[in-house]
Amino acid sequence: MLALSIVLGIVPLAAVVWTLMNGMITTVDGLFLALILLTISGAFMLNAYWELHDCGIVKKKKAAVAPKPPAAKAS
Repeated sequence: MLALSIVLGIVPLAAVVWTLMNGMITTVDGLFLALILLTISGAFMLNAYWELHDCGIVKKKKAAVAPKPPAAKAS
């Protein structure tokens, strides 16, 4: 599933490059084609990220700032 998601995430990016190289991006149709392809690519890359996370390859980031201890109550 991971390999398929990566491949199906890269193919739309190649189509966007092809659209840019052919000059089709100057039309509204070309713009929407690029936006749809980028959305499809983003969805598959997000799925690939989740697969990597589930396998343990990508781990959660640790908190940059440690939480402060609770302040002492003043009497």
